[in-house]
Amino acid sequence: MQTQTQMQAPNQASMQQQAARGGAPAEDAGIVFLTLTVAGKPCAVPALSVRDVLGPQTITRIPLAPPEVAGSLNLRGRIVTAIDLRRRLGLGPREPGAPAPMSVVVEHGGELYSLLSDAVGEVVPLHARDAAPNPPTLDPLWREVSRGVHRQDGRLLIVLDIEGVLAFGPM
Repeated sequence: MQTQTQMQAPNQASMQQQAARGGAPAEDAGIVFLTLTVAGKPCAVPALSVRDVLGPQTITRIPLAPPEVAGSLNLRGRIVTAIDLRRRLGLGPREPGAPAPMSVVVEHGGELYSLLSDAVGEVVPLHARDAAPNPPTLDPLWREVSRGVHRQDGRLLIVLDIEGVLAFGPM
């Protein structure tokens, strides 16, 4: 039996309470996101969309699947489609010998999807005052899957649109 490293996604209220304990009032806590890294690019997804965060998993290839689909994995008896974010975002493949990707499991349209990322960061509130629309210089492929950017700790964090990430067709 395979051992899974997983973390249940905390609910919005508990995350806002946690932000409040850190000094920010809950009403100023912002929308809560899970940060992740894909090929060195800092990204974020809405925390309320996240169902699980898993360590490296055994992924079974799916014949004739689009290149973005890395395969499928088993999560407590449910089949989860694994999406390779590097491929989906037009980034290079993982280096040989690099650590296996982590899975950020999201639900969309009643189905579970695993977004394969190089690293998973922390759950953070992002404030509207730090948000900006997609820069005009952002690659068109990224514009399709991004809700915009946030300034955080001197870097730009790209907020991924789950629906956009999962809306791919034949290439």
